Amino acid sequence: MNIFLLLAGTLSGIAGLLHLGCIYFGGPWYRFFGAGEQMAQLAEQGSLRPTLITLGITSVLAIWSLYAFSAAGVIGRLPFIKTVLVVITSIYLLRGVAGFLLINNPMGRSAEFWIWSSIICLVLGLLHLLGLKQQWASL
Repeated sequence: MNIFLLLAGTLSGIAGLLHLGCIYFGGPWYRFFGAGEQMAQLAEQGSLRPTLITLGITSVLAIWSLYAFSAAGVIGRLPFIKTVLVVITSIYLLRGVAGFLLINNPMGRSAEFWIWSSIICLVLGLLHLLGLKQQWASL
């Protein structure tokens, strides 16, 4: 079992659950996790937009978690695993770097949001990269 991919899958899964928490707990959670005041207000007004966006993000994170678990050997092999994991790894790493570039132009989010979310994405990207490197030959 690949510990890096197991950890990456677990952390992606936790991130997905936290996004579900935003849907359930509403505006305060959207604010706390840095989704922006507009998303928080829309959630408080009963708009479906924050829910749909957040469900989309949750779905992506769940799929990414499953692919990491598949490559780690926890669940069965999923299709296109090498390609998908390279894409997931790239997205996490690019998002991590890009977030630092957005600190001065936060687009409705705080500088702290961009710093913390970028660190989290970089960690997840590096875990995927290390795990993928170890498992490459067996995928």
